[in-house]
This record gives sequence, C-alpha cells and structure tokens, in this order.
Amino acid sequence: MSQKSDGMIYAPESLPRPVVAPGDFPFAAVHLDHGHIYGQCNGLLEAGATLKWVYDPDPEKVAVFRAKFPQARAARALGEILADSEVRLVAAAAVPSDRGPLGCQVMEAGKDYFTDKTPFTTLGQLAEARVVAARTGCKYLVYYSERLHVECAMHAGDLVRGGAIGRVIQVLGLGPHRLSKASRPAWFFERAKYGGILCDIGSHQFEQYLHFSGATDATVAYAAVGNFANPDKPELEDFGEASLVGNNGTTNYIRVDWFTPDGLRTWGDGRTVILGTKGYIELRKYVNVGADPRGDNLILVDDQGEHFINVAGQIGFRFFGELILDCLHRTENAMTQAHAFKAAELCLLAQAAARKITP
Repeated sequence: MSQKSDGMIYAPESLPRPVVAPGDFPFAAVHLDHGHIYGQCNGLLEAGATLKWVYDPDPEKVAVFRAKFPQARAARALGEILADSEVRLVAAAAVPSDRGPLGCQVMEAGKDYFTDKTPFTTLGQLAEARVVAARTGCKYLVYYSERLHVECAMHAGDLVRGGAIGRVIQVLGLGPHRLSKASRPAWFFERAKYGGILCDIGSHQFEQYLHFSGATDATVAYAAVGNFANPDKPELEDFGEASLVGNNGTTNYIRVDWFTPDGLRTWGDGRTVILGTKGYIELRKYVNVGADPRGDNLILVDDQGEHFINVAGQIGFRFFGELILDCLHRTENAMTQAHAFKAAELCLLAQAAARKITP
C-alpha cells in the first residue's frame, strides 16, 4: 500500500525552507501512536528545527521512528526530555484521549506543545488546557493537517483574504477516509479513546471553516453520527455530519466518513467548497478523480471565468516556519491560541450534540 493510500501514515514532504539555523530550535517527538507524527516532524525539520529526542513507551515504535530520523536520541523516559532546557517544543501524536493531559504536562514543564489533531476528547480536557496555557504562557499548538499540510488549502486562504470571491457565505467540507480496518490499533475502535468521528477527523473540518469564513465562534445547528457498516466494531462511528452557524452569519456543513472505496488511489477524496458573494473556490485536495492523480487542485470561478490551478510544489508549507518563529518570539502568526482552542471546542460540542442514526 502506497503512503498516499493510507491516511494514518500520510506524511507530506516539501523542499527545505529553513527559518532558523541548525541547532537554534531543538524539539522532541513523543508518544508515536499515530503516523501523523512523521508529518509533524517533516514540516518542522524542513523549516530548520533540530530533532533532538524521541520517546515512546514502546521501543519498537522508537526503532521504526529512528530508522526514518536517526538523529533523534532515544530518551529513557518523558521526564528526560522535559528536564532538557534546550528543548523548546514537544511534538506528539498520542492516543487522542491522552493528548490533552500530555499537553498540560509539557506546558507545566515550560515547553510549547504541538499535538496531532484531535487535541482533546472531552470539554474538561480543553478547559484544563486553557487554564494551563494561560498560566504558563506556553503554546498548545495543533496539527490540523488537512489545511496546514495541503498546498491548495493554504493558497485558498490567501485568495479568500485577498477578496478573490468576495465575502464568504458558506464553507462546505467533505472529509472521507479509508478505514483500513486490519491495520488500525485497538484504541482506534474505542469511543472513549478516539472521541467520536466528529471529534476526531471532524476536527479538521471545523478548523477550516473558522479559517476560511473568518468566524471566531459558532453554534451547532445539527449533528449526527452512525455506524452503518461495521457491526463488529460497535464503538466505531463510520459516518458523521454537522451544520454550524457562525457568529458572523456564515454557515458550515461537514461530512466525514470511513467509506473510501479501495478503487480510489488515495486515502480519501477530501474536498472543500468556499462560497462567496463574488465567486467560489473548490479544493480537490488529494486527487482529481477520473482525470489526474495529482493532488493540490484548486478551482476558482469568478466573473472573469473558470480557473483550474494545480499548485503542487508551488506554495509550500509555511505554517511550520511560522510556528517556529512564533515559539521563539512569542507571536501568533501561524495560528492563534484562541483559534486552535475554538476549533477543538466546536468539534467537541458537535460530537456531544450528535444524534445517533442507524442503517
């Protein structure tokens, strides 16, 4: 199976665009439960960060990680990393239910934290992280990869901010994924550990809605989840949908599911449609089905015509360089703390409000 066909091990790479000199920004990678840690590390390394440490309770995970990143020293315990005054950032992809408590532990040690999505599985974890982040002054950063590690999504944000489609009215987000049931770890099917489908992969969609619409808050108008095809995994939700209304009058609809068929060459046909008063943008993120295997396709329709743009290899992933500089200078150019937490809050609220639908 190619890397692009399995979302759990999908780790985009780009040309190095360092914003710091070697050794200026040491970081560590810990709790390697999800393959997104490789994407997190790729982005940081390409931006000039120095990977100093790795830790996981499972030595086999550490061995596999060090085969890819041999420069990382294997720590005997998490405390060894937290005690290292040189380490500025701890990146992690723990079991989702462990991400919030781990982040608080990292921030209490005086270090910034960069977690895979979803960053929390309960509103209580979110509340605690908000308190700890405010008290320590440390950052709780989130890898919302379906925007931050997708060039056409980054370009769409620039177009929207530049007024290319006028005022945004609605954002439509579709996030299908391939289940790959046989290769998933046990926690993936335990509701308390993964948080529910709207909390888990839905977190990407809510983050994109806030970013593209400019809303800073929203209410959940409708949400539903269901298990349609996996009776052997009763705690799995393989379908979810939700509608939001933003505090600026914009609306959002998302659908997420685990029904990507094996015939699709990628792990999911992720798409986003941004409707504005003067045009619309469609993102065909990972493949242009039936036409072109390349990802990073952007369609812009405006008064001047129809524009199909492939931006693969042209935009890069500037988020990671901005993140490093934010950590060094205590700025918020990559993503504000309020935005990261609000996206997390919306996915938790939608999950809590979701009614269960059955086949």
